Amino acid sequence: MQTIDEFARGTEHLEDRAHLAERLAKGDHLRIKFGVDPTAPDIHLGHTVPMRRLRSWQESGHLPVIIIGDWTARIGDPSGRSETRPPLSAEEVEANAQTYLDQLFLILDRERTEVRRQTEWFDRMGLADVLRLCAARTVQQILQRADFTERMRSERAVGIHELLYPLLQGYDSVAVDADLEIGGTDQLFNLLAARQIQQWYGKPAQDVATLPLIPGLDGVRKMSKSYGNYIGIAEPPEEQYGKAMSIPDELIVRYLQLATNVPAPEVDEWARRLQADEVNPRDAKAFLARAIVGEFHGEEAARRAEQAFRHVHGGGGVPASIRRVPLARPGQSKVVDVFREAFAGTKDERSKSEIRRLSLSGGLKVIDPGGNAYAPRIEDGAETMKTEPGTVLSIGKRAFVELIAPQP
Repeated sequence: MQTIDEFARGTEHLEDRAHLAERLAKGDHLRIKFGVDPTAPDIHLGHTVPMRRLRSWQESGHLPVIIIGDWTARIGDPSGRSETRPPLSAEEVEANAQTYLDQLFLILDRERTEVRRQTEWFDRMGLADVLRLCAARTVQQILQRADFTERMRSERAVGIHELLYPLLQGYDSVAVDADLEIGGTDQLFNLLAARQIQQWYGKPAQDVATLPLIPGLDGVRKMSKSYGNYIGIAEPPEEQYGKAMSIPDELIVRYLQLATNVPAPEVDEWARRLQADEVNPRDAKAFLARAIVGEFHGEEAARRAEQAFRHVHGGGGVPASIRRVPLARPGQSKVVDVFREAFAGTKDERSKSEIRRLSLSGGLKVIDPGGNAYAPRIEDGAETMKTEPGTVLSIGKRAFVELIAPQP
């Protein structure tokens, strides 16, 4: 029988702890709800934090109930964001949802997981049903959510449709008879609101557990595709490995704790050795990178990814120690701007015209995080390249720069 302390390990906020402890003591098997908004096709390591906890609870006999937000994704939840998310079409949502599920079941046991879609209940709702749901909460209560408050204070728009999001998410708990709902710390308002909505419909209030948000590669903001500071679990092994090697040293232990299946005693030992300066942070990051790649691609893929990384960053003409420069802006940028900004203020600084001439003679080189190298050619200055953490740039044979996650 699982104790409340064992169950709560790794959670940040738990409500109602006493009620949950009583249910566990009775040996109840819980329906644990986890909602996913398929607003993008890929899952990153940040998403796996609650999934790992779900797998642990699943192995103790509890049932994960995955809610595919195929209805609310058409609204867009701005939780933790300062702007409205754009709506998606039904076709985009379904394509994203299927990709999410394929990746989700790399962690969860498919046979012991219940998957539900919001369209099961919301497509049947009429206006009278919506108005009854709206009566469950007041405008004042909804506007207490921090991101709404901040946007109103700064006179940025809040759509009426966005105010409905906490109500709709709460109704999901009614529809699936959730005993417990989990989510990131940025979802606490919505999770707690669902308790009142369940009671409004005459059902027992779910318990709530939040889990920590993993910092992105920049070490400041939460991991997000929007910020370009993520490691996707479906990315190629070499790309995962290179990104893991680009994190700030102070995130090594946090990533081992939240983003891997490395046993806690082993994580504690790495933390002790790092604190005592008994190990080079680069070696600890290599261990972390192998753990991440090994989980999603296998040990052999992790070994090959490490060899490719060492060839790029410690051999093959690339020095083992090179200057690291924060990305000015992740994503697509003009090649000429990337090289000019990366080498600015050094003896290898070049003007835009010099960079263009060098490109035409093969004097520029780009090595992406996966170890793929190419020589960009600049014809009119409008050519772009993808910039991401772990990319290596070179001018000639001796001037190298590695791009790292952007700084706040």
